Amino acid sequence: MPAQTLQPTGSHPGTGRDVPRVLSIAGSDPSGGAGIQADLKSIAAHGGYGMAAITALTAQNTRGVSAIHVPPAPFLASQLHAISNDITIDAVKIGMLGDAGVIGTVREWLEKVRPAVVVLDPVMVATSGDRLLEESAEEALRGLLPLAHLITPNLAELAMLVGAEPQGTWEGALAQGRQLAAATGATVLVKGGHLAGAECPDALVNTGGLLGQDVVEVPGERVATRNSHGTGCSLSSAMATVQARLGDWEATLRAVKPWLAGALQTAERLEVGSGNGPVHHFHHLRPVPLAGEFAQQLRAATDPDLEAIYALDFIRGLASGSLPEKEFAYYLAQDAIYLNGYSRVLARASALAPTEAEQLFWARSAQQCLEVESELHRSWLSKRPVRPELGPVTKAYVDHLTAASASGSYAVLAAAVLPCFWLYAEVGKTLHAQFVAAGEPAGHPYADWLRTYADEDFAEATRKAIAIVDEAGRNASGQERAGMVTAFRQSCRLEVEFFDAPRLYA
Repeated sequence: MPAQTLQPTGSHPGTGRDVPRVLSIAGSDPSGGAGIQADLKSIAAHGGYGMAAITALTAQNTRGVSAIHVPPAPFLASQLHAISNDITIDAVKIGMLGDAGVIGTVREWLEKVRPAVVVLDPVMVATSGDRLLEESAEEALRGLLPLAHLITPNLAELAMLVGAEPQGTWEGALAQGRQLAAATGATVLVKGGHLAGAECPDALVNTGGLLGQDVVEVPGERVATRNSHGTGCSLSSAMATVQARLGDWEATLRAVKPWLAGALQTAERLEVGSGNGPVHHFHHLRPVPLAGEFAQQLRAATDPDLEAIYALDFIRGLASGSLPEKEFAYYLAQDAIYLNGYSRVLARASALAPTEAEQLFWARSAQQCLEVESELHRSWLSKRPVRPELGPVTKAYVDHLTAASASGSYAVLAAAVLPCFWLYAEVGKTLHAQFVAAGEPAGHPYADWLRTYADEDFAEATRKAIAIVDEAGRNASGQERAGMVTAFRQSCRLEVEFFDAPRLYA
């Protein structure tokens, strides 16, 4: 039955379903790059629910096909009927069929079920040059073509289907596309991927008035890569999935073509095989970081800053007790000023926090900052003559945090305030451990200060802050996560400068 009798004149209707149910009838590729494996990835990449009826088993990898086994056609019939007797099928993609018996089984099933969208990729010759269809089955395949709505041959297959030699020019390929479309009543997707040159156009061809014009061309640029295994499978199954939603072949091609270009451009990331590797079907999806992964990324970024802090004269003098008192007094005075501004920023984090638990955490942290500031004034600063004015480093740090709080991004703000927890806790733990290892020497002028570094409540608060930022990073967009890293790194640099400021300004 000709394809045009299965669809109305004009654009083919889509189902409009958010998750089209798409069946792949194709061979299996154990290496995962082509066949039903590629189809299921493409269907999923475009939001469809993929199903598969296996027509053939192959032994292949990225270097080629070494063996093919075609299960009995009645078993394929059992697969197809089991699916269609239970599940509504919105689109079908047909790939490798193997022999005439299999083709006949698929044809009988199509004539009975009449799927709304049928895309037929006439798999006859692999990209590697391996023949995937018995010569005796070619005529049976030609008889199946009129039951398709879209046919997607490569140039070698297109030539075989019209009984001619493969074309080396785009105009010649389009002429063969018109010939096949006229003979079958289907729309033909003519692909320029195997032509020479920098351009890589594709075109939809239909001579029966089903498109806006007989040839709808979509230009494109060739992607220089050796990793194109399964490109035809991936394209055809993606076309079936998107067409089931949109119901317009031109719109479908314009949506799928850029995706496939990206899949080719990023294929090297997969590092699969030593031959013609597969395309990257999910290149457009951002991988969700594992719990703790983003925090580990940030922690690794602090190593240079921690090394710089431990090398500072201020830290060494604080640990040994040789730090001049005027420098320590300057540090305390600036810390009191900083904590006052920091508490306001933490209060802003509490206001932006998405959960009650996080709101309470930041609010308590803000309160504790004010309590620590008051204690500094009572126990330390009231007894020591210090300059009360705001130092340049303290101002820069508070201004940076204030800017983060004004960004409107809770994730960026949380990342910006984290170093004051994390680096302070790391440095404090190290200094306290050194103090204890030295026997907590009597007469150490900063002994009480070093003992405060062992506070378990602050260590627990630091762990909580790290967990909050890690979760925010996992849920953030790529752009926002980049903003988090930038804000975090800037705060780390300012932590180094804050510890070094007494040497410069006391």
